[in-house]
Amino acid sequence: MYSVKNRKSRRRYFVAGFLLVMLLVLIVGGAFVRDKYYNGIKPVAASNMNVSIVTIASGSSVHDVALQLEQKGLIRSAWAFEWYVRAQSLRDKLQAGSYAFRPSMSVAQMVDIISTGKVATDLFTILPAQRLDEIQAAFVKAGFSVEATEKAFTPAQYADHPALTDKPKEASLEGYLYPESFEKIATTTPETIIRASLDEMAKALTPDVRAGFANQGLTVHQGVIIASIVEKEVSSTADRSKVAQVFLTRYKQGMPLGSDVTAFYGADIAGLDHSVNSDTPYNTRIHTGLPIGPIGNVSKSSLQAVAHPADTDYLYFVAGDDGLTYFSKTLEEHNANVAAHCQKLCN
Repeated sequence: MYSVKNRKSRRRYFVAGFLLVMLLVLIVGGAFVRDKYYNGIKPVAASNMNVSIVTIASGSSVHDVALQLEQKGLIRSAWAFEWYVRAQSLRDKLQAGSYAFRPSMSVAQMVDIISTGKVATDLFTILPAQRLDEIQAAFVKAGFSVEATEKAFTPAQYADHPALTDKPKEASLEGYLYPESFEKIATTTPETIIRASLDEMAKALTPDVRAGFANQGLTVHQGVIIASIVEKEVSSTADRSKVAQVFLTRYKQGMPLGSDVTAFYGADIAGLDHSVNSDTPYNTRIHTGLPIGPIGNVSKSSLQAVAHPADTDYLYFVAGDDGLTYFSKTLEEHNANVAAHCQKLCN
């Protein structure tokens, strides 16, 4: 028979042993995570030959940038990149633009380039979610003459381009200049860059994307219009398929799309107050149906989101002050989300 004293002694040994085991697990686990992190921020290769151009869109989160670099094969680990950025308190320092990276660069070197805005030279970049007039202004800023730029933006000279086969004849190039970086040398003309951009748009409008639009009851041009709204509404690729679902559901049910960015676009190009109340054919808060054309250019993720929307049944969403998007099925839920998460942006 064991005494009470023996039982207490055995219990103490058991607790001590358990704590020791847990301590060892924590030490080993911490060492494993630490090693994985330090390995994750090392260069992916020793070669200094290949150069990759990465365009970071305005509004991209640290997570978006990390995934983009990982998909390009420029970093070993997206989570290690995110951890490094946060550890260095650089989360709000990453700048939009086009950057030249080599696989021999460490995460620290890449983050330094992005956070200080050391954009690549000898490149002309068309950024995502840009209006046509903003892209034209970028051409002039890059050194092209106003006259040459205006001539290059005449859509008739690209009428036979495969990216534009579904664009209404009278429509401008709005929505069809694909965001990418293009090499620019002394003899490069604006037409050369526009054709290269249209080539990229043609690649993005894959048979799968075109079929997806058709499955949603859309023409290709209508698909581009909705994709341009999705592009401006949310920068997170993870949210775009759900935002596309909201707009497609509203469109099919005859509800106003209710998109602020369409109202702002219409007001801006008409020279009206930058207001959601400006009455233009683009304002989907006032008018039902689609805007009369795209409201900016689009990326692959927005085209894919419209072609393959999320399998959800939301009718509302709001971008919160914290950078997250909150979805809801009823107006009551939506109003609650606005009250809880959108104090600054919604005012």
